[in-house]
Amino acid sequence: MSDPHPERGERRAEFRKEFRKDKRSLFERILEFLSHGPDSKDELIRSLAEAEDRELIEPESRLMLEGVLRMADMTAGDVMVAAPRMDQLDIDWPYERLLGVVIETAHSRFPVYEGQRDNVIGILMAKDLLKLQRAPELNLRTLLRPAVFVPESKGLNELLRDFRSNRNHLAIVIDEFGNTAGLITIEDVLEEIVGEIEDEFDEEESVSGIVTLADGAQRVAGDTEIADVNTVFATEFSDEEFDTIGGLVAHEHGRVPRRGETVDVGPLRFQVMLTRGGAVRWFRVTRRPADELLGEGDAG
Repeated sequence: MSDPHPERGERRAEFRKEFRKDKRSLFERILEFLSHGPDSKDELIRSLAEAEDRELIEPESRLMLEGVLRMADMTAGDVMVAAPRMDQLDIDWPYERLLGVVIETAHSRFPVYEGQRDNVIGILMAKDLLKLQRAPELNLRTLLRPAVFVPESKGLNELLRDFRSNRNHLAIVIDEFGNTAGLITIEDVLEEIVGEIEDEFDEEESVSGIVTLADGAQRVAGDTEIADVNTVFATEFSDEEFDTIGGLVAHEHGRVPRRGETVDVGPLRFQVMLTRGGAVRWFRVTRRPADELLGEGDAG
């Protein structure tokens, strides 16, 4: 079968020929693009899209390279888990309570505080907690690892270098006044480049998109269909304009809510647990108090 667009094949061959002539590394060519001025990054992104169209790079490679470029303008404050959403452990909690939180949240590292949540005194590895079970006489403080603190303004590219060089996977983010603003992990940074990183636990839960948490609340994926939400919560949200609950919540809020923000829609309260790529990945959903709903009814 003849090529219906022979000129396209000729252009592609010519581009490849010129591309092979350039012996510089990809990094050197990126630096050249970035040295042209404020619009050079946009120019580079357009060039990456053109390279994908010409089948010189795979779509996944282009997305990763664009993620690296976007990450260069992002800070720890843009990606962190806000302080109110941090899963923390109290140094004075009994072993049973510590173990319960570790099992429920399924994290591998936890900030540990003393007195107030803002007073982080170290990081506990979940695997280290097992040592207390075998040797109850151990002091939890002896198991803590030093906490790393970074400012909200720290660039993600610099933070990634620090994570790699120090072999550290978690940092506490502090604001300009020295207060705890949130936390950030190496996974949070890498996901800005490669997209969502899911383990087998995430994959199992994401099948239905709605999971019951230990406190009775529901964890709902942003791309869950509104019909499924109506079935689980016995609600009557319309799906004529929007197919997913994330779209409905964003519409009611006027924009896509950020991590930690809360949006009330009908009888439900949606708190954003995680955002990725400009969309909500997970909501924590609870029912609003009856007195609030009655108040709205009276006002109407």
